[in-house]
Amino acid sequence: MSSLMMNWIVKEEEEGMIVREYLLQGKSLSRSMLTDIKFKGGRICVNGVSSNVRTILNEGDNVEITFPDEEISESMSPLDLPLHIIYEDDHYLLVNKQANLPTIPSRHSVGSLAQAVLYYYKKMDLNRTIHPVNRLDRDTSGLVLFAKHRFAHDLLSKQQRSKEMKRMYLALVHGAVIGNGEVNAPIGRREGSIIERTVRPDGQHAVTNYNVSERYDSYSLLQLALQTGRTHQIRVHMASIGHPLLGDDLYGGSRELITRQALHSAKLEFYHPFLEETIRFEADPPEDMKRLIQKK
Repeated sequence: MSSLMMNWIVKEEEEGMIVREYLLQGKSLSRSMLTDIKFKGGRICVNGVSSNVRTILNEGDNVEITFPDEEISESMSPLDLPLHIIYEDDHYLLVNKQANLPTIPSRHSVGSLAQAVLYYYKKMDLNRTIHPVNRLDRDTSGLVLFAKHRFAHDLLSKQQRSKEMKRMYLALVHGAVIGNGEVNAPIGRREGSIIERTVRPDGQHAVTNYNVSERYDSYSLLQLALQTGRTHQIRVHMASIGHPLLGDDLYGGSRELITRQALHSAKLEFYHPFLEETIRFEADPPEDMKRLIQKK
């Protein structure tokens, strides 16, 4: 299994920088990653010669870094589960998660998407650990993005914090939602529960935007975008305005038409830091939601 390597050519405006400055400021490596490269088996080369972080760079120099091998958690075992891959390159893996599957393992579940991805990595002879960029609830379907290495994950985490990464969800909610809107209401744990969340004054800031796509006899189809990423945010916010998700019995929804919360992560857009371009992806909802959407 080969180690991860990356290289760059020094530009005219970067001449005179030392390697440390070039990597931290110019290439957005974190200080902890640079420390690991120095002390945990990584390597820095300039024009093929092993170098240190104080080396002064000239225009046209080839800077190559070798990342140390990642340590795979012994607590997470690979598991051979179906994996619907939407996109893959050397840095990212995007999958369409099925419902009834948690993103990461828990003591209450047998199997997870992360374990399926780890199995896929081993099958492809990739010495990688799991770096989920986003997560979905167990019964929410749709797009989940994994970074294949720590550097790729760190770069997209910065996009998430600056709200540059965009995600759109589809949800079927009870009742006729009138007009488009925004729910701006803090979310925290419900008293006496380790799972359930609720709107409460001392909760974390949370904002959800929604648009009505279609209205049916007893429910509505919404497109939703999150300005924040709180646990159960869409589910809690829609229940708080009197429109719980179909199938979401934890927050007041009925399971008469669907047996899980009718929520699907349908679109994802982000700036690919290695391709240096914005890329967009879509995933159709699974059959249980599609049946209700096509009912009209």
